[in-house]
Amino acid sequence: MYKNNTICAVVPAYNEEKLIEETLSGILDCKTDIDKIYVVDDKSTDKTMEKIKKFKEEKDKNNKIYIIHHERNGGVGAAIISGYKQALKDRIDISVVMAGDHQMDPSQLPRMIKPIISGRVDYTKGNRLLSREYRKGMSKWRFVGNSLLTLLTKIASGYWQIMDPQNGYTAISRNLLERLNLDNIYKRYGYCNDLLVKLNTLNAVVLDISMPARYGRERSGINYIAYIHKVSYLLLKDFFLRLMMKYGILSFHPLLGFYLFGIIMTPVGLMLAFDVFYGKFISHTPVSQNFPLLAAFLLIIGIQFILFAMLFDMEMDPNKRKETTFGKNEDEF
Repeated sequence: MYKNNTICAVVPAYNEEKLIEETLSGILDCKTDIDKIYVVDDKSTDKTMEKIKKFKEEKDKNNKIYIIHHERNGGVGAAIISGYKQALKDRIDISVVMAGDHQMDPSQLPRMIKPIISGRVDYTKGNRLLSREYRKGMSKWRFVGNSLLTLLTKIASGYWQIMDPQNGYTAISRNLLERLNLDNIYKRYGYCNDLLVKLNTLNAVVLDISMPARYGRERSGINYIAYIHKVSYLLLKDFFLRLMMKYGILSFHPLLGFYLFGIIMTPVGLMLAFDVFYGKFISHTPVSQNFPLLAAFLLIIGIQFILFAMLFDMEMDPNKRKETTFGKNEDEF
């Protein structure tokens, strides 16, 4: 128990034979008392599962480690969801995700869970992008890709003040977990971005916890170009689903119309402008004088619609509305 709350660590692991024992040892030695450690082996092809069992037999004196084994590889999201479901069965108050690659520093755990215990937020996540010092060890490609996904996730999720959405160090309350449809969350890389979109439709309050990046002997096998392309498409779908669910079904807000008109008018204006440019300067065919005016009108009005929609969306951000009561500085917790 930590301040009368039960705490668990969900540890997704796939081919982490080199680091899984070090990860589990760090969690067990954490000064914050963790009640359960759900280690989820996502059908590893190396000796990860053997290392987990061996560690539990030799080091887990208080029987805190609970092993979950997937018969098929489902992805990091699927592994985390399995841990969440077991945490719900055990009535755990706060579930913290600490990946099996030893990137999550257990000493940061109190900062992750205190805002949730206070009742002021529902979900916390790490943020390594706040300063150059915190980004130390992060490659330039990783930083650029993360920054791009930060922008796309802000737009798609409606959490305009969050950063570093790829940070897997997270904590979530049982109350919020019970409200989530866990089976409807994306199962592979991109899980964390998709989850933020789902959280916004529930008006969950999310807080970034600034912390330094922690890289060691792990090696990422992600193809960043393919990954960004795949997650970008996922976020595009999530964006429209969020708008329809939050502003069309669960409630109504004019920003839905602003977004739709802007998204339609802006590309139409661009295509018309390109057609005018091509006809006048390349094919040298006669162009009606009204077409340039129409293209300019559609572009200007379409862009204004989008900007107004974004402004309204920012005002509806659950985090911003919560700040009017509590403030946004994590140090207040």
